Amino acid sequence: MLRPWILAIRPKTLTAAIAPVMVGSALAWKASSTVFSWWIALITLVGAIFIQIGTNLFNDVLDYEKGTDTAERLGPKRVVQSGLLSPCAVRRAAYLSFVMALGFGIPLVAVGGWPIVAIGMLSLLCGYAYTGGPFSLSYTGTAEIFVILFFGVIAVSGTFFLQTKSISPDAILAGLQVGLLATLLLAINNARDRQGDAKSKKKTLAVRFGQRFATCEVIFLCLMPFMLTLFFLKNHTQAALFPWLASPLAGIIVYKTVILPPGRKYNDLLGKAAGLHLLFSLLLSIGFIWD
Repeated sequence: MLRPWILAIRPKTLTAAIAPVMVGSALAWKASSTVFSWWIALITLVGAIFIQIGTNLFNDVLDYEKGTDTAERLGPKRVVQSGLLSPCAVRRAAYLSFVMALGFGIPLVAVGGWPIVAIGMLSLLCGYAYTGGPFSLSYTGTAEIFVILFFGVIAVSGTFFLQTKSISPDAILAGLQVGLLATLLLAINNARDRQGDAKSKKKTLAVRFGQRFATCEVIFLCLMPFMLTLFFLKNHTQAALFPWLASPLAGIIVYKTVILPPGRKYNDLLGKAAGLHLLFSLLLSIGFIWD
């Protein structure tokens, strides 16, 4: 009975929660004039993971109820559509995940104050609105903005703020890099599912602008984070250079995106994109600490 729940939480996507906390903590470790708090970093990480899990669970059940996930689905198995778990059970688990995120957020509010309340509540709201509600982000082509902001810029900057009580341009730039790579997973997913999404009236950017755009979006999201490292050359040389060790993996993703027609083979690209997201973020974090 455990395996369906592991499928439901989508472990590969949890890099979207882990990476920004790791990068923001590394920057704070380097910049903080006080002692770095490991317990704050740990609670921030656990809270972010629960938000990601809740978002995934809501996506599973709501995509099924909206008719997007069918037997023709090309992507990894979804537990509600395949009958492994009931919609009611998955919905309850999604709410529970958000409640857990709120619980872990309480001590963070005591540390960071009202800005953390605002970030937390907006994150939960957008986590549900990613698939739910009348204007769901993933159905209107605005999900990319949400992912870049909340799993990139805001997550890294918020983590940094909790440790230092300040906002840094470096944290914003690093957050943009992390957010772009988190969005890469979404873009590959949407490129793979473009035809099915069009049938179910899910108006992703790939549906709105076509396959050529979808391919270009994947390439842009894959390569731009490496270009942005150049802005770190002056003050964080190692952080500018270390992430380039992940560039061969980025090259493989770009190459396969160009030569492969959208289909089930894109599932392998999703795994590689998750690996790139985590590896790039790890190397960037090591670079900040090393400097």
